[in-house]
Amino acid sequence: MIGFETQEVERKGLFILKILSEAHEPLGARVIARRLHDHGIYLGERAVRYHLKLMDERGLTKLVSRDGRLLTELGAEELSNALVRDKVGFALPRIELLAFRTNFDWKKRTGAIPVNVSFFPKAKFDRALQAMRPVFAAGICVSDLIAIAPEGGQLGELTVPAGKIGLATVCSIVINGTLLKAGVPMDSRFGGILQVRNHEPLRFVELIHYAGSSLDPSEVFIRARMTSVSNAARTGNGKILANFREIPALCRPVAEEVVTKLKEAKLGGLIVMGNTSEPVCEIPVELNRIGMILIGGLNPVAAAEEAGIEAENHAMSTVMEYERLISFWEVIK
Repeated sequence: MIGFETQEVERKGLFILKILSEAHEPLGARVIARRLHDHGIYLGERAVRYHLKLMDERGLTKLVSRDGRLLTELGAEELSNALVRDKVGFALPRIELLAFRTNFDWKKRTGAIPVNVSFFPKAKFDRALQAMRPVFAAGICVSDLIAIAPEGGQLGELTVPAGKIGLATVCSIVINGTLLKAGVPMDSRFGGILQVRNHEPLRFVELIHYAGSSLDPSEVFIRARMTSVSNAARTGNGKILANFREIPALCRPVAEEVVTKLKEAKLGGLIVMGNTSEPVCEIPVELNRIGMILIGGLNPVAAAEEAGIEAENHAMSTVMEYERLISFWEVIK
């Protein structure tokens, strides 16, 4: 029993460290408790203070204001070396959590939608936007709606670090979340690199299963420079970020309606919806199910990275109100 309790304390402590690592500013127990709640961990302020006191003593966190803590270098190292069992498959719960938190109402055009957040050096941000321009023009994105924040500003629950400009792009999980609210269960299988030929999807050339990954596969592929999104945008031939999902075949009419309504709200993301039990882009599909390929929300950012402009990416990181988003073309004009 003692061993179990110790593991539980470690697990909750790791979540607190993760929340502090994403904040880039001192956080108090009340804010941490609220964000833990979003991750399905129900700790009151008093319990959070207890954990913070333990981590202060271990040098993982430090008190910098009356109730505000920051992550120390030792804390960041501890987080990166977290127990393997807490890392494996972490991508899948993140997808499910963001899908649950999505409450977009396509009739009123209001509600929260999931976004990816990228931090660019201020001096390189204009160049990054120019590199993204052909990708947005070609529609190799979930949406051309974005949000921008200066250093110290907020994008969802993330604070933009000093010397950076933050960019939020719509995440394909918006389809998961909207289908979930419509009663359609979606099985998120993997993220991958999709080869495009003559502007048409051909096949997946790389795959990472969500169930075995602690990171969003898109982050991995971008960091490894495995994409050629810019070529795909310019010539119709290249390798882009995409995701593979499955839904029950009986849900097709509802799914098609949801996708149509999202598209009317400038939220796309669907590349292909297959036929019942038939392979999609050479990927086998379970019996009585339909395969769906969704475009990766970080494709514009991948194009900037291909141009040599590195960003700190936080895929599948938070939700933002739809009303806060603006068209990319309003920014670039």
